[in-house]
Amino acid sequence: MNKSELIEELAERTGYNPNLTDKTVRIFFDRIKFALNAGDKVEIRGFGSFTLKKYKGYIGRNPKTGETAEVKPKQLPVFRTGKDLRSRVNK
Repeated sequence: MNKSELIEELAERTGYNPNLTDKTVRIFFDRIKFALNAGDKVEIRGFGSFTLKKYKGYIGRNPKTGETAEVKPKQLPVFRTGKDLRSRVNK
């Protein structure tokens, strides 16, 4: 399922205008992005949580040329499933 399919499904199930549903979904995802950008954890009970994993910089190697290259420190978003979602998927 992609975002547009989610919007269609929500509009159909709730009877709301698809434009309003689209705006609501966009706000939801934007809010998650904003919170992660601020360094906060986002937790949706029963579904899962989003956090940032921090990686230190290091000296790496280009596999094609063999040359060394500096890899800068970075942060990547990580999603961990909640207990309810995990058990539902594993039934």
